[in-house]
Amino acid sequence: MKNTIEKSIFREYDIRGIFEKELNEKSVKLIGYFLGQKIAGDKIVAIGYDARSHSPILRDYLTAGLNAAGCTVLDMGMVATPVNYFSNYIDFNGLTTNASIMITGSHNPSEYNGFKMTLDKSPFFGADIYALGDEIIAKQEIDIKDNTEKTGIDVKTPYIDFMVKQFSHLRNFPQKIIIDGGNGVADTVITDIFDTLNFNYEGLYLEPDGTFPNHHPDPSEEKNLVDVKALLHKNGDIAFAYDGDADRIAVLTHKHNIKGDQMALLYSMKMDKPTVIGEVKCSQVMYDELERRGAKAIMYKTGHSNLKVKMKETNADLACEVSGHIFFKDRYFGYDDAIYATLRMLELIADGIDIDAEIDALPQVFSTEEIKVETSEEEKFAIIDKVKELLKNPPHNFPKILNIIDVDGVRINFEKGWGLVRASNTTPVLVTRFESTDEKLAKIYEEQVNTLIQIAKGLL
Repeated sequence: MKNTIEKSIFREYDIRGIFEKELNEKSVKLIGYFLGQKIAGDKIVAIGYDARSHSPILRDYLTAGLNAAGCTVLDMGMVATPVNYFSNYIDFNGLTTNASIMITGSHNPSEYNGFKMTLDKSPFFGADIYALGDEIIAKQEIDIKDNTEKTGIDVKTPYIDFMVKQFSHLRNFPQKIIIDGGNGVADTVITDIFDTLNFNYEGLYLEPDGTFPNHHPDPSEEKNLVDVKALLHKNGDIAFAYDGDADRIAVLTHKHNIKGDQMALLYSMKMDKPTVIGEVKCSQVMYDELERRGAKAIMYKTGHSNLKVKMKETNADLACEVSGHIFFKDRYFGYDDAIYATLRMLELIADGIDIDAEIDALPQVFSTEEIKVETSEEEKFAIIDKVKELLKNPPHNFPKILNIIDVDGVRINFEKGWGLVRASNTTPVLVTRFESTDEKLAKIYEEQVNTLIQIAKGLL
């Protein structure tokens, strides 16, 4: 019999798919049931969800599966993903969670949804997710009864209280702050924090609305920052924009759109010889500058789950992705939280750091944005393998290779820059990025690596 549950929804970092088509009553109940069986201890699971209209429906399906597995379900309602993570570090009238599940499609289009899972304070991802998918597909005939028994909990209040206490020294921060919630869930907590600290701020699109009527909630795309930039230039000193579930941030000044690797350099200024982890897409400037300052810099795989695990393994203080996932272990819990990252950036400014001047002082390089090459789920990893083979004997006119880093795809270090090709773990694309101290060379690196990709795809 043909499988009715799609294997493709079980991704490297999370489970993600289209509501009703892939994430439906059958599949989500089974996800809850089999995930519930893997949760150790007393099996207390806290669930939260984002602003999408179908998120509460998936919450009920998931709850039925968890109940069938003998779990106690705690329901925190609509929250930001970092608030969901925070639930793993507090107790609820004597109950402490063994796991949390965030129902979110993050920055995907509104028809998508998914699950970010934390077990025993660690991400549930990679091989564990793939094995869960195989088990569900093999045993999908199991019938899960309706059972939405759950206990409501308040995680937002202790989260807000924590932030207000940690950043009480920022009370009456003088600069005018602009925030763009993108109609996601940032404002389930952020304006409560700002109001309590008496910040001077103005907000755009703060009302949670899972149809995202004003712009797509992905602050890594310049086209989604047009309105917040306009308001900043008209009436603000600094601006922040958030993705749909508020675990990713954009930081904007009148001069700069500060990328995640640049943010890491700023944040690390107030840390004593920190260990900082970056993904393979981070600028070489970040790695070199950290080492120059006496910090330890580690390059690792892209993906929030990968970076959290690597942070725990290395006892790192900070980690970052170019797209704006920022992870603090220094004074925090080691997960990505755009709201916490906002307050840490305001703290730098309050401490007298001129963030524009710091960015201006960095060595100048020419970097492309992420360039996506369309392919298929079946072919993308095979293409990467073929590119690796081609690099062993590249064309005669290929730029001189200094070395190759293959921790995640292929990062090729040239004499004056680098190029990256990696397979996305969430979509059927290859992701490329190029950087050089010479603008013309950056373009040459891009052209030459793209030629290898076309050969690997069989198009040349």
